[in-house]
Amino acid sequence: MKKQKINKPAVHIVQKELLQPYNPVTVNLIGAGGTGSQVLTALARMNHALTALGHAGVFVRVFDDDKVDTANLGRQLFTTAELGHYKSVALINRINRFFGTSWKAETIRYDKQSLKNKEVGSATITVSCVDTVAARYEIAEILAHLTDNYGGRNRVKYWLDFGNSRSSGQVILSTLDKIKQPASELYRPVESLPMVTDEFKELLAASEQGDNTPSCSLAEALTKQDLFINSALANCGASLLWQMFREGILFNRGFFLNLADFRTQPLKVA
Repeated sequence: MKKQKINKPAVHIVQKELLQPYNPVTVNLIGAGGTGSQVLTALARMNHALTALGHAGVFVRVFDDDKVDTANLGRQLFTTAELGHYKSVALINRINRFFGTSWKAETIRYDKQSLKNKEVGSATITVSCVDTVAARYEIAEILAHLTDNYGGRNRVKYWLDFGNSRSSGQVILSTLDKIKQPASELYRPVESLPMVTDEFKELLAASEQGDNTPSCSLAEALTKQDLFINSALANCGASLLWQMFREGILFNRGFFLNLADFRTQPLKVA
């Protein structure tokens, strides 16, 4: 008799240096707006928890050349005292004071024109919270270039991308290089997770059709994005990162979220 073929569940085993690092794991956060400001706060809480558990924690660098204006107040985590200040600087100063960290703010765009230093541009995990498809494709291009041309300690490994429309969004994890996987009798380890810009071209093209012009007030901003879509995505996406650090094994590499009918659809590792 022929042996029945058993379909093993696909999993991704996280890079070992995330689980037991000698130094804080480097994270580049691109975008400090509606989602980025929420993600940064989640990263700070995560870092505090990790260090309490004996982990080396994370070191975060935030990239954003935008300044705080009145339309940002309320939906994004800024106050009137921060009007006219760079978003990245305002957020990092607040986080560093509150949590005692020494994270860094970069008042530049994460693009080929502004990013001259490979050491600054490269991090073990890149988290993008950007508004346009063009920015995502440029980030993908930069990360691919760094993967091929930078061999330092902070070499690019993972890219976590956040994107949203008015009341829905997605968070998707990709790998920039093959992550060596251990042998397993129970699971089918997957060494590469596809790039969001390769796998979801149609989704990105559809999202680009939205209105990306700056809002002049909070009321106008809320017609484009629901008040809680950014924080909902940030918390769920941060939970995925937490799972990477604490469990080291992923059955899901992201999700699609719809706040209009309160549905979340996981994106399985395949």
